[in-house]
Amino acid sequence: MAGFSVIIPARYASSRFPGKPLADLAGKPMVVHVCERAAQSGAAKIAVATDDPRIAEAVSRHGFRALMTRTDHASGTDRIAEAAAALGLADDAIVVNVQGDEPLIDPALVARVAASLERDAEASVSTACHPIHDAASFANPNVVKVVLDACSRALYFSRAGIPYPRAGGLPECYRHVGIYGYRVAFLKRYATLEPSPLERFESLEQLRVLWHGYRIVVSITHDEIPPGVDTLEDLETVRKLFDRRAKSR
Repeated sequence: MAGFSVIIPARYASSRFPGKPLADLAGKPMVVHVCERAAQSGAAKIAVATDDPRIAEAVSRHGFRALMTRTDHASGTDRIAEAAAALGLADDAIVVNVQGDEPLIDPALVARVAASLERDAEASVSTACHPIHDAASFANPNVVKVVLDACSRALYFSRAGIPYPRAGGLPECYRHVGIYGYRVAFLKRYATLEPSPLERFESLEQLRVLWHGYRIVVSITHDEIPPGVDTLEDLETVRKLFDRRAKSR
């Protein structure tokens, strides 16, 4: 698919890892690696939406576009909406939100999330998931699960193990992958939607979309999902993966 845009939200402030987007990976800031992966997806436009001039300068220095956005956004989705407006994107354009702490994101997955939204005219948002194969992940509240309908649209997201395996064993179940595609018209509308009780209970922003009656189409991937970076320990893990890949070339 051609014609979609990628916007990468990147804040400097973080309670667990301040300055995370600028963390060094193989001689480049982490957010630049994300830009390079996005560039391999076939996106027509790539921009980093940030609230910090240090991040903007690093992105620009490596040849990518940075957009300064407000510091008071309540969510990353609101930051994406401001950036989409600054880019002058049409209401029917598709934007993929790739997190700035995913330096190993698969470019094919980015393209797949955009394509699934383009195909489903009734959906406002797209995302991805992959099968869960172990009981520990199924029971882990930090592993967000999603259940789908017959058209691969999300019925619900939860930190609980769903669907409940009444007969025992591990059911057919999916782990949600935190990448999103949006139609720009919906991005404009999103900021007006009230947070939902379910969103507050589960601390899952995507439940706001379902609560208000909008549809989320979900692409199932069977490929391995590489780790993102939330902590310094995660950064060391990803650095080792980079070193391993460099040595294998």
